[in-house]
Amino acid sequence: MKKTIITVVGNDTVGIIAKVCTYLAQNQVNILDISQTIVQGYFNMMMVADTSASDKEIATLSKELAALGDEIGVVIHCQHEDIFNVMHRI
Repeated sequence: MKKTIITVVGNDTVGIIAKVCTYLAQNQVNILDISQTIVQGYFNMMMVADTSASDKEIATLSKELAALGDEIGVVIHCQHEDIFNVMHRI
């Protein structure tokens, strides 16, 4: 299993979750866990996903998700679990 951390942050608008999840489904990325909140109009979502069934490398998924984020007005980051853990270690 290749776990990947995906974060989505921006102003809340209709369809953010639908568009991100549609992209993931089309690329055979399975969402293992998801958390989302909206605080005073700001949208924040974090997902743990399994990318092992996808034909695309994490780098490609990351670039395409970032481009999708630009289209819908949010910032999307996608990182392999190991990189995420190292970056957030205190």
